[in-house]
Amino acid sequence: MTDAAQGGASAGGWSPERSAAGGHNPYLIAFVVSIATFMEVLDTTIANVALRHIAGGLAVGIDESTYVITSYLVANAIVLSISGWLSTVIGRKRFYMMCVAIFSIASLLCGFAWNLQSLVLFRILQGLGGGGMATSEQAILADSFPPHKRGQAFAIYGVAVVVAPVIGPTLGGWITDTYSWHWVFLINVPMGLLSLFLVGTLVKEPSGAEEEREKLLSKGLRVDYVGFLLVAIGLGSLEFVLDEGQRNDWFGSNMIVVFAVLAAVSLVALIPWELTREDPIVDLRLLGRRQFAACFLVMLGTGAVLILTTQLLPQLLQTELNYTAMLAGLALSPGGVATLVLMPVVGRLVSTVQPKYLIMFGAAIVAFSMWHLTGLTGDITYGYAALSRIFLALGLPFLFLPVTTASYDGVPPDKTNQASALINVARNIGGSMGVALAQTVLAQRQQFHQSRLIEHAAPSDLGYQQTIDAMTRYFQAQGSNASDAASQALAWVGRTLQQQVDLLAYIDVFWTLAIIALLMIPTAAVLRPIKLGAPARGH
Repeated sequence: MTDAAQGGASAGGWSPERSAAGGHNPYLIAFVVSIATFMEVLDTTIANVALRHIAGGLAVGIDESTYVITSYLVANAIVLSISGWLSTVIGRKRFYMMCVAIFSIASLLCGFAWNLQSLVLFRILQGLGGGGMATSEQAILADSFPPHKRGQAFAIYGVAVVVAPVIGPTLGGWITDTYSWHWVFLINVPMGLLSLFLVGTLVKEPSGAEEEREKLLSKGLRVDYVGFLLVAIGLGSLEFVLDEGQRNDWFGSNMIVVFAVLAAVSLVALIPWELTREDPIVDLRLLGRRQFAACFLVMLGTGAVLILTTQLLPQLLQTELNYTAMLAGLALSPGGVATLVLMPVVGRLVSTVQPKYLIMFGAAIVAFSMWHLTGLTGDITYGYAALSRIFLALGLPFLFLPVTTASYDGVPPDKTNQASALINVARNIGGSMGVALAQTVLAQRQQFHQSRLIEHAAPSDLGYQQTIDAMTRYFQAQGSNASDAASQALAWVGRTLQQQVDLLAYIDVFWTLAIIALLMIPTAAVLRPIKLGAPARGH
């Protein structure tokens, strides 16, 4: 399809009759459908914080407890990729409410899990429910607002996606410290019930979407079983490799090699198969559009930066600077406030400024925030950590909102479900790829820096001798005898050396993220201009 044709589809495809608002204020609908997303994203980050408590409560090792996270992500990725097709076949509102109900019931079961096996099983069920929510919500928003107002709608939705991971570590730390890990899952139940009530009462199935569903079913429901199988095996295996690779020594593990081969073969086979289907379960043709493909790539990078920094910064503060889980989470909170304030502003800018310029500006801010973190030292203050998160939080709205808005430009109304599914796949897979990349860089650069710094920790090195002498005198001044002081000095040097190794490795990770952010700038530059402002009369 040509750019002109795409633009026409975008401009003429929406009508008030297609709106999911059903006569209600569309901004109210945007708030209502964001509740479940907030719940789902919040749950993911809280579960990360609660892993140690879960491992202790179920009497399993930390490595085993990570399957609580992996099982959810694998199920989530599989359903997310096919949720566009499911939403069309079942009906957008019905599918959305089914997903919220499954997620809520699974959360209740997770809260009462009696061993690791039962918890992993219920987490898979929870992932199946959570995977379909984001796609339906974004499609409902795209149908509730005309194209020139979608930026403001996605600003409300974006608050849930971007702010929830910021609140998660703090809330998770407080819940697990104050109550127990069971409540990490049980708090989802009342939120799920509230979401079901409000959506059932206020949201309407668009007439256009119902007509498309009836037209599809009138031909006889043709299920792309092969496509589903390829997606399930491909994305499921890829998610497993990304999440478990570093813990299992990557391709040194036969299990990782098997899953990597399965992922590669399935995803490569998926391309020709889906491109030749009349009703594909995943519409890969969308990735052949310049506009959508560029948005897909930028969302990969955005997901990597958002999810990785949300996990990495608390980990850094807790392991290297001895912050409590709750205090580490609080260091992210000012960034959440900054995002909350800026989202509505960027939502309005999307209506007046071309998305590609906003994305390039946002990517530059994110790159600057990562560069700022390369100044990391062993005695940084709480203010430094909070300020770093604020810098990042200022850039994320300029990425998330314009990308989400631009990704629907030129996409026919009957393809919004598929477009939403692919964009959310990009965010989730980008996050997993970012975490996997960071874990690998962290481990490899720790080995590199340790091998280099240890060269200077030799008895023949003058600086080493002077440090040992100075620290021995220090510990003697504290009341230790000569022998104990010498041992304490050696132990202090070892701890200091390890801290320096870790900090240098973290700095390398932040340099990597800065490069990823800079690569988004030329990617965004290929986006074509979209129609801004209110449509002319008669459209």
